[in-house]
Amino acid sequence: MIVTLTINPAIDRIISVDRLAFEDRAYIKAKRESPGGRGINASCVIHSFGGETVAVLISGGDAGQRLEGLLQGCGYRTTVVPIANEIRTNLTITDRHGLTVNLNETGPALSAAEVTRVERMVREALGKASWLLLCGSIPPGVPSSFYGKLVAMAHRKNVKTLLDADGAALREGIEARPTVVTPNQQEAERLLGRTLLTRTQYLEAAAQIRAMGAESVVLSLGSRGAVGAFADGLIEAVPPRIDALCPIGSGDALVAAYVWSIRRKRNPADALRWGVASGTASARLPGISFASLPETEEIYRQVEVRRVE
Repeated sequence: MIVTLTINPAIDRIISVDRLAFEDRAYIKAKRESPGGRGINASCVIHSFGGETVAVLISGGDAGQRLEGLLQGCGYRTTVVPIANEIRTNLTITDRHGLTVNLNETGPALSAAEVTRVERMVREALGKASWLLLCGSIPPGVPSSFYGKLVAMAHRKNVKTLLDADGAALREGIEARPTVVTPNQQEAERLLGRTLLTRTQYLEAAAQIRAMGAESVVLSLGSRGAVGAFADGLIEAVPPRIDALCPIGSGDALVAAYVWSIRRKRNPADALRWGVASGTASARLPGISFASLPETEEIYRQVEVRRVE
């Protein structure tokens, strides 16, 4: 069982327009709503690949009711922690050329009692888990130490952990020594306090983040693929060139496919290859969509994996 936590879920409102241009009008061609949040997205991909997963999430207000309705046909189990305040709604606008604007709300404030209930639900879910994926931003009222606390809890139960976060939650979570952390380029830059522009800088950043406490690091670089820092060295995974329609969510697909592959006894290099393939294949799809296993396999065969000497 792979357990995911989304403590700041959302309704993703996706609007497709003819074109996005500065100071000019755009015409809406289609619009839809879908359940959003990094952990929810990861569970969606894991389930579609045939893995067993349960998604733990909060829900509150009218938006929360819509979220729960959208998740009813997801096919995987969910554990919902009710809260008093309304969950957020995010807006994504994308055009036919792949240009995308993503506008996210901060999220609802949680009380101390609600944070405790989330922790209790995660603890209960760990009983049958092999992995715990801690995904996404933390809303107001949740301490920055929360992910680190859950990493330590999972360690005590011999459950592997993946941390996919930003800011103080990422920094403090790394100190708890998760199995793998998966920052994107911008998150890594904020963590390290410097700009990353070159291949050498990406490799150095992955190694430095691993030295901060993580057992492994997967640094996602969008269309440039990913860099992995593992116990046996550094590895690059370079995807083929594609026409990206919407890259939003591709990092979530990478995270999910990486853990799915590791659970199938693949080595980290091959898991990195699967992750990059899933993220790349998903970026080819319109809106916030995730590639199927056959679509991912097509890209997997084209991903180049190189060990850095």
